[in-house]
Amino acid sequence: MKHVLSLFFILCSIQFANAQLFSKERVLNNENFDKARLSYGYYLGFNVYDYNFDYHTDVKDIQVLKSTGFNVGLVGNVRINDYIDIRLEPGLVISRRELNYSQTYFTGIAFEDKDLIREIQSTFIHVPLLVKFSSKRINNVKPFVVAGVSTALNLSSQQDNPDDNSKNVFRVTKNNMYYELGIGIDLYLTWFKFTPSIRGVFSMQDELVKDIDPNSRWTRNIAQMQTRGLFINFTFQ
Repeated sequence: MKHVLSLFFILCSIQFANAQLFSKERVLNNENFDKARLSYGYYLGFNVYDYNFDYHTDVKDIQVLKSTGFNVGLVGNVRINDYIDIRLEPGLVISRRELNYSQTYFTGIAFEDKDLIREIQSTFIHVPLLVKFSSKRINNVKPFVVAGVSTALNLSSQQDNPDDNSKNVFRVTKNNMYYELGIGIDLYLTWFKFTPSIRGVFSMQDELVKDIDPNSRWTRNIAQMQTRGLFINFTFQ
């Protein structure tokens, strides 16, 4: 994931430098592309999901081991004017997180090493509604920022499973809401528009489904558990 981030920033830096240092007028690729009222495309990308925890009492933090996931989806774009667009980006997001508990959570009771680890694999139907604010196009380059809200249906949530952590099942909510902030750059190529972007995704609600036992060592001290995510997408239009 570090290599992907490095590649993204290097690409953006090269394009900005190219626009600034060689700004005299050039042949414009897809000159009328942004004049269409509606446009469509698709994206592929990567994600890294984390959790932010709030606790009832001061204890050692639950450590989240993060893995790189995968995104794929469609893009529908509505042009408002030369600088503002409304975008709908429904897609499939696959992620994995592992929670590592300290042994202090189980002080006074017998436990096994497997009790200290909970794996959360998620498959989301993720639907962001975004507003894209673009700068003026410079030759074949157009930077932008994007902000909006999204909803996600977690197909792997286990929310309705009657089992819980006592049977090694960590449950989270099925439906979630997020706000999203990001930056990117439109690159107008000969045959299509290519857009690398990076976006933060932040949950607006508690996603934890508590264990039935109010004294559960896995959930009793968690006041709130919220997703934080990072998306790197490559869009083709």
